[in-house]
Amino acid sequence: MKFKLYFQPYYSHFKIKHTNQLNLQQNNSLPFNKYAYLTTHNSFAINGEPSHTGIPRLALPNQEDSITQQLNDGVRALMLDTYDFEDDIWLCHSFEGECNDFTAFSPAIDTLKEVEAFLAANPSELVTLILEDYVESPKGLTKVFNASGLMKYWFPVSNMPQNGQDWPLVKDMVANNQRFIVFTSERKKQESEGIAYQWNYMVENMYGDDGMNSGSCPNRVESAALNDKTKSLVLVNYFKSVPIMQSSCEDNSPELLNMLQTCYEAAGNRWANFVAVDFYKRSDGRGAFQAVDKLNGKLLCGCDDVNACAPGSLTTCNP
Repeated sequence: MKFKLYFQPYYSHFKIKHTNQLNLQQNNSLPFNKYAYLTTHNSFAINGEPSHTGIPRLALPNQEDSITQQLNDGVRALMLDTYDFEDDIWLCHSFEGECNDFTAFSPAIDTLKEVEAFLAANPSELVTLILEDYVESPKGLTKVFNASGLMKYWFPVSNMPQNGQDWPLVKDMVANNQRFIVFTSERKKQESEGIAYQWNYMVENMYGDDGMNSGSCPNRVESAALNDKTKSLVLVNYFKSVPIMQSSCEDNSPELLNMLQTCYEAAGNRWANFVAVDFYKRSDGRGAFQAVDKLNGKLLCGCDDVNACAPGSLTTCNP
C-alpha cells in the first residue's frame, strides 16, 4: 500500500466544496437512472464521532462530516452497515462477524432521523440508502424505518423496473413524494419487508484495493457482470480497503476519473449512477465533486462536465 506524506498543515488538502446535484428542482425530467449521485462509503463511520457504548472505539473512520453535512454538501446516497446490537439496530463495523462495543458507531435511528429531516426540509430531493445488511431480528429494519418517520417517503419495490428498463422520472418520484430509495444486500428482505434486493437492480464493481487497479473494473462477487444490462443502475466503488484520510487526497483525484472511464467500458458503455468514496471532500483538485459533474455531463448531454450542458439540450455542450 502506498502512503503519500504531507508536511503541510493538516487541512491543507481539504477542499471545502459542495454540489447541488444538478439542482434537481430545475432538471428532473429524466428517469432516476439517468443521473449520477455522489455516494459516501460507510457514511456513518465519522471521524470524531463519540462512543455511544462507553467503550473506546477501535474501528477506523471513513468520513469526516455528519450525515446532515454530507447531505447538505450534495451527497445523495449513503452506504450503511446495519446490525442487531443491544436489542436495537445499529450502524457498525464488525469483529468476527458481529457488532461489538468497540466497533459500534451509533443507533441507526439517529442517522435515519437526519435523513428524514433533510427530506422534510428539501421536498425536491431524493436520498438513496445502500445497506450492507446483517440484521436478523424479524422486521428489524421495518421497525426502525417506521420509527424514523421515513416511510412516508418510501419508494416501493413494486415501482422499480424489471429487466433493465428505465426507472420512473425523477419529477414523478418527487410529485408522488416517493423520494427515499433503499436497497439491501439481503435477498429475503425484498419479500419479507419490501426492501429492494440490491442485486436485482444494480451492478457494482469490486470494492477496496481490488477495485483500484488501473485499467481494471471487475464486478464484486455478489453482483452480476457489469455489462449485464438487465440491471439498470451502476455503482462504482473507489476507496482503499483500509481508509487512510491523508491518502484520499490522491485517491479522489485523476485516478478516480480514470476509473470511471474504465468502468464505463466494463459496464457496456454505461456511466455510473453512484460513485462511492471515502473522505469525499478531500482531493488534490475538485475530486469526487468533479467526478459526479463529469458523470452527469455524460449522462445528460454527452459533455465532459454537466456545467457545460447547454440549457434545454440533451446533445449540445457550451464552449
